[in-house]
Amino acid sequence: MTDKQLSDFIKRGQEVLEIEEKGLAAIRNDLGEGFARAVEMLAGCKGRVIITGLGKSGLVGRKIAATMSSTGTPSFFLHPVEGAHGDLGMVREEDVVVSISNSGETDELNALLPAIRSFGTKIISITSDPESTMGRLSDVVIKTKVPCEACSHGLAPTSSTTAALAMGDALAVCLMDYKDFDSKDFKRFHPGGSLGRRLTLCISEIMHSDNIPSCPQNVTLSEALTVLDKGGLGLVALTASGKLSGVITDGDVRRMVCTGNYDPTAAATEFMVCDPLRITPDMSAAQALDIMESKEITVLPVVDEDGVITGMVHLHDLLGKGRLKFAGAERG
Repeated sequence: MTDKQLSDFIKRGQEVLEIEEKGLAAIRNDLGEGFARAVEMLAGCKGRVIITGLGKSGLVGRKIAATMSSTGTPSFFLHPVEGAHGDLGMVREEDVVVSISNSGETDELNALLPAIRSFGTKIISITSDPESTMGRLSDVVIKTKVPCEACSHGLAPTSSTTAALAMGDALAVCLMDYKDFDSKDFKRFHPGGSLGRRLTLCISEIMHSDNIPSCPQNVTLSEALTVLDKGGLGLVALTASGKLSGVITDGDVRRMVCTGNYDPTAAATEFMVCDPLRITPDMSAAQALDIMESKEITVLPVVDEDGVITGMVHLHDLLGKGRLKFAGAERG
């Protein structure tokens, strides 16, 4: 393959991604009452959420069903052809069906929907055309119309399937928020997953305990920021007799600069956050993650029962993303 061919493929790949980005922007701008009503209907579902679709839409539907099931919304995928040959017996009145078709004119799917309606089951459709046959057979329509497919001939489902997949994610996340589904729930539904296992670990097993970015509180701001920079965790701990007395974060430095309050020769204590949040080595990773999520922070100092700093833990450590350097932690 020549250098020109390589360059052409890179350019074409970028064009495809740009088209798909525009598709996502289009459905974001179109998002309206139909989406909110769909979330309300799914949140109030007393049975299960049943996702259905054919072809590429069916593959997207399987992923949406898996995402919902793993995040607190019982869901499964129903193949429309199998549904027409007996599997429709799994559908109950208290269920909600989410039907996916870009055109809204998939014959096998539309043949199934009247039977589902006869059960009294509610139907939500994800389609580009609210006035399509599928749209008219639905109780709620979520419009997902993209400007064009990324395929050169406008035939292969590309932008449209990306849009449907993203819309499914949006529904799942909104349902998580509605149900207050948190990291402890995630761990319960993923007992065999790497994240689930990691969240059961004690902080002492995953914290940074070597070369902790800390220094005595009687140093200058400049000296404290040197330690902050070398530490690479986004936070420097200030101590008095080894005990945690305050912290300075990357976010604090940003605010100093933006407000014109930066004086490197001043005492670090003038800028530190006193009595910062901290955790103990015996706490679980799940507990630490809850604190980080609720306070919107990314790093926490770890102290023993006497308040002596023994380590630090970063959000990446909790999520199993490795010992990554991260500049941008907010206030502790």
